[in-house]
Amino acid sequence: MSQRILVLPGDGIGPDVVSVAVAVLERVADRHGLDLVLDQALVGGRAIDETGSPLPPETLEKARASRAVLLGAVGGPKWDDLPTLSRPERGLLGLRSGLELFANLRPATLFEPLAAASSLKPELVANLDILIVRELTGGIYFGEPRGIEVVNNERRGFNTYVYSEHEIDRIARVAFDLARKRGGRLCSVDKANVLEVTQLWREVVTQVGKDYPDVTLSHMYVDNAGMQLVRAPKQFDVVVTGNMFGDILSDVAAMLTGSLGMLPSASLAADGSGLYEPVHGSAPDIAGQDKANPLATILSVAMMCRYSLDAPAAADAIESAVNRVLDEGIRTQDIAPPHGDVRIVGTRAMGQAVLDALD
Repeated sequence: MSQRILVLPGDGIGPDVVSVAVAVLERVADRHGLDLVLDQALVGGRAIDETGSPLPPETLEKARASRAVLLGAVGGPKWDDLPTLSRPERGLLGLRSGLELFANLRPATLFEPLAAASSLKPELVANLDILIVRELTGGIYFGEPRGIEVVNNERRGFNTYVYSEHEIDRIARVAFDLARKRGGRLCSVDKANVLEVTQLWREVVTQVGKDYPDVTLSHMYVDNAGMQLVRAPKQFDVVVTGNMFGDILSDVAAMLTGSLGMLPSASLAADGSGLYEPVHGSAPDIAGQDKANPLATILSVAMMCRYSLDAPAAADAIESAVNRVLDEGIRTQDIAPPHGDVRIVGTRAMGQAVLDALD
């Protein structure tokens, strides 16, 4: 049975890296017998330019009809002066809410050939493999009321940090299930010593943990978690936390690997459908110059195969191919050491190297 994949190239370097990743997806689909139907649509700044909306109704309709969505990146200085609700990033938020993508998975995996690229000592990050599970549709980013008002002749901004019990329960179960398949350890991050909403978070996660006696659960305040990520990152296996804390901690973990250009992500709905995108931004300063690192987008395709297409062998093949390419000393500029025997290539050549490794 065919599975529909919607491709959203987005803005900046998005089209550069997505075209390479699509070639990898088509290759593994052919090799592993995946029957895929690919379609394409607009989102973000380009969608604003052509339709006036960062998320045209046609795009959301196609996304809802797809098993998975592959997104490049959205945004750029060109659209920075638009009102908040009309900026390219609203297209991404609209996709997350419109597709009910409540679970964001961000792995921070350090491929062994890149150990020297991390800002930490190689012995602290060698064989690093952390998975951060971030609740994506609740918390302070979506809480109401919100806004800016005038009080006593001065402006006051306000946002509401709110979580319901069922939202905490469902993201906790996703994290426990993933921990069960990995190292059997889950760390829940909160600020329960200050915030009532995260006191509830801790209570619910603890209660859910009783259904997973084979998973070791720990709790950590977010400020300590940030410190521990840069002090001893390998103590973590799976981390689960709310929207805002997850946004911050996943970017901290990203730099442990040496480059945002290496990090994929997945945002999943309850039925296993999802949106897959690199963690990096649109980098419009290098768009169209064959300089962008496509590996994060290629690894996002691997996550798509693993979590939405039920094709773990295809996912393994992509990840092994990337590791083989890095082991051969092939690098894009962002992951090239200042000194060393490596071959620096552009976006398209890196994609071809992965295709060759797949063969």
